[in-house]
Amino acid sequence: VEKVPRGDQMDWLLYPIKKTPPIEKSDTEQQKASQNVTSLKADPLLKPSMETTPASLSSDFKQKVVNILLKYPSGLWATALPKVYQNTYQVKFPEDVLNNLELLSDICTVDYVSRVPRKAILYAKPQGCIDENLNVTEKLQRHDNVKATAEQQHEESKDHHPENLAVPPLIIPSEGSVSVIVLELKNTNELHPNFCGAFFVKYCRYVGKDYSSAQEQMEDDMKAYYSQNSSVSLAQPLSIGQLVAVHAEEDAWLRARIISLEDNRIKASNYFFWHLEKDLKQCWLLDTVCYVDHGFSELVERNSVYKLQKQFHSLAFQAAKCKLAGLEAFCDDPVLINAVESLTSSKILAVEILEKSEIPLLVLYDTSGEDDININATCLKALYDKSLELHLQVDALYTNVRVTSVFSDGSLYCQVPSKGLSRLHEILQKIEDYFHYKQTSEFNVSQPFCGKICLFPSKGKWTRVEIRIIHTRRALDVQFMDTGTIAAVKVSELREIPPQFLREVIAIPPQAMKCCLADLPPNTGMWTPDAVLWLRDAVMACPEFIMKMVKLDASKGIAHIYLYAPENFPDMDHSINRQIKNADLWKHQKDVFLSVTPSGTSSTKVTSATVSGLQLTSGRLEKNLSDSATEHSSAMSTTDMPPPLPLLKAGELMDVYVSVACHPGHFIVQPWKELHNLEALMEEMILYYSRAEDKPVNVLKNKLYAAKIENQWYRVVIKGILRNGFLSVYELDYGKHEFVSIEKVQTLVDTFRKLPFQAITAQLAGVKNQQWSEEASIVFRNLVEKKPLVAQIEAVNESPKFWDRKIVTFLVDTSLPDTDIWIHDFVSESLVEFSKDD
Repeated sequence: VEKVPRGDQMDWLLYPIKKTPPIEKSDTEQQKASQNVTSLKADPLLKPSMETTPASLSSDFKQKVVNILLKYPSGLWATALPKVYQNTYQVKFPEDVLNNLELLSDICTVDYVSRVPRKAILYAKPQGCIDENLNVTEKLQRHDNVKATAEQQHEESKDHHPENLAVPPLIIPSEGSVSVIVLELKNTNELHPNFCGAFFVKYCRYVGKDYSSAQEQMEDDMKAYYSQNSSVSLAQPLSIGQLVAVHAEEDAWLRARIISLEDNRIKASNYFFWHLEKDLKQCWLLDTVCYVDHGFSELVERNSVYKLQKQFHSLAFQAAKCKLAGLEAFCDDPVLINAVESLTSSKILAVEILEKSEIPLLVLYDTSGEDDININATCLKALYDKSLELHLQVDALYTNVRVTSVFSDGSLYCQVPSKGLSRLHEILQKIEDYFHYKQTSEFNVSQPFCGKICLFPSKGKWTRVEIRIIHTRRALDVQFMDTGTIAAVKVSELREIPPQFLREVIAIPPQAMKCCLADLPPNTGMWTPDAVLWLRDAVMACPEFIMKMVKLDASKGIAHIYLYAPENFPDMDHSINRQIKNADLWKHQKDVFLSVTPSGTSSTKVTSATVSGLQLTSGRLEKNLSDSATEHSSAMSTTDMPPPLPLLKAGELMDVYVSVACHPGHFIVQPWKELHNLEALMEEMILYYSRAEDKPVNVLKNKLYAAKIENQWYRVVIKGILRNGFLSVYELDYGKHEFVSIEKVQTLVDTFRKLPFQAITAQLAGVKNQQWSEEASIVFRNLVEKKPLVAQIEAVNESPKFWDRKIVTFLVDTSLPDTDIWIHDFVSESLVEFSKDD
């Protein structure tokens, strides 16, 4: 290692052979050498490869330099030349030549690699271009060609030296569900001193055909090769950074990279974080040798280290680095590191890749239990300040309690005065003051992900929220950490927590406790809408309550409580619990079964009376008897309907997306050109209904509504009313039949009645209409469902109700570059094959 000063910095040069300190020359020797040097006015640093007229050097000296350079076809560092020259000829090299390398330009090519004069690589010139006086006699090839020749020789040498072969980089999975195995953790300060601000899973391994499975196959092949091939040789000599095959415990053969040599033992590890830059010295001081696929380290005997053969270089190193989203600011916290390790180490975890970079940004999920666990979000809870947590005691009374949220299952969130709540208010006020002098747009959330904690403006103040569900690029669901409320918001409304407040904000546990009313009837079952509305009205009418906790279900995190208005305490009969228990709120509406007859009219069967509709008013379900025993399907006013979706004529082509495929006789298509309008409509519905107050609704067959299904709001038509308050609905834009609770249905406002319904019922043309077998249905579904195709319309069957219109169409898959696939041909061929099998 040689130190080379460069202004106010110091560069390090490394050589294969240890360099001895240069021998000081006497004044006489320096004077003699200086006579052979002619200074050039041109700056040599501005000429990467120079071929100017050299000053006079003896032919004997030049020949000796040429002989040396010919031994190094890949080039020789200029600063290494004096030592090599002296070792070869036992004569001191004129050191001043290094200060003006142009003196050698007639016999070699000088490639300057920096502005340090001596930091250059010397390449021998072709012998045919040098005359007997060692002067240039013809135009030389460009230095690039010389380097290309050296590189070619290097490539040819790989077969003889397989340890020099390059291993391909690891490609991050891009399709389908992705899983990883976490092998080892490291924060960035430990991993590399010049890289801060991110929390690493230092070693993880992707699970799948081209990853863990390929690795297992390779290791089986290694075991077979090295066990059965008697000609395999030990890796000699060993050097730092060398790739080798190691005969490990349990007769396993693993790939490894040598990090350090310790007497007759070698320390090994399964991945090598190899940085060759200014701080290269840091890497050379590492005392590990890496097993590159498993992420663990160990000392191994030298006689168990073999040359890694060429065929085992083709698979990328499987132990990869990644970052965990949301943990960047706490990379040096040992509590967090222990939490991540306990939740992830040696487990197979599902992964969401947020950012596909050299070191990808991930969210990890443990899906092994009944509920999926967001690892990133769970680990942040380890940073909670225990002294600020709510510690409620059984049979204790709490005053000034606020009920902040009531859910449809009767659960509610309560906020109890505490040290943590006071601390939270202080921090949020500081953030409010900070944002007063800052543009809050600087803190826009650019990378939302589930479990991320950020800020949201509510009622003129900043509040803490956790992202729960991401619907689209613009809309997502959040839960207010300190009230329990869940709402859909726009991404643009969220703000990052300023870095100087982040640790304090994260350290405060949620300040709302999930509760349920104690001692309600055991057969309550699902809460009726009127019971939920009554409870909401009761708690919103009183700003503060007195609360008594009678039981704590720690496994579910739910407190069983009694609630009293302050003026009613301690009268048990006037508690909220007894009032709602004694009220006539628990009777569900009677079962109503609606079936649509082929003629378009409906026959209605009721257990006691004929019902044309059910009205939810003032928290009560009332029967609204009609004059007729039947309700005509045209009861809906045409003014309630959006405009019809224009359908093409027979023979015309339309780009479509197949949203649902049951069999060739029934599938749903959507116009491709309208999908972006539908996506925008869905986003607006999420945002509108998440903030709209729940209102009483009229539930009538064949009427349009908005229904919440799996966290999305859809435009639906009611097809039937079932028991226990459930409805049968048809999604007008996607063509699916669903069951939904009546409490998840709202009036479809006029704003969302403008876009035509997007679902078009279709039948495949070119095949005989028949009873489709399960095998044929599966083949058809795999061919078309969730795919963009081209439809060639064969016929259109109109209907007064837009959702009952139907088209008969050919489908064509045009995704292949040279061939169009007509789906009906493929289905027909499959039917022939199935009939043969039968």
